[in-house]
Amino acid sequence: MADTVVPDPASLGYEEARDELIQVVSRLEQGGATLEESLQLWERGEALAARCEEWLLGARQRLEAARTSAASEQAAGSDA
Repeated sequence: MADTVVPDPASLGYEEARDELIQVVSRLEQGGATLEESLQLWERGEALAARCEEWLLGARQRLEAARTSAASEQAAGSDA
């Protein structure tokens, strides 16, 4: 993993980060990596998981904003 260039997790979309996280977890579960490789994989996995969480939080906030907007429009419509 140290010999390859990996994209910054902050530049990844949700699906890209999720797919790479799945690969990292799979490699860790298989075992056989050196301690240093395992630590690098773990750190990468943590960064990818955080990126996925950012995307999910953003999606949750957008949904809540849409719900609030729809409720406000509905309330305004019933007042008319």
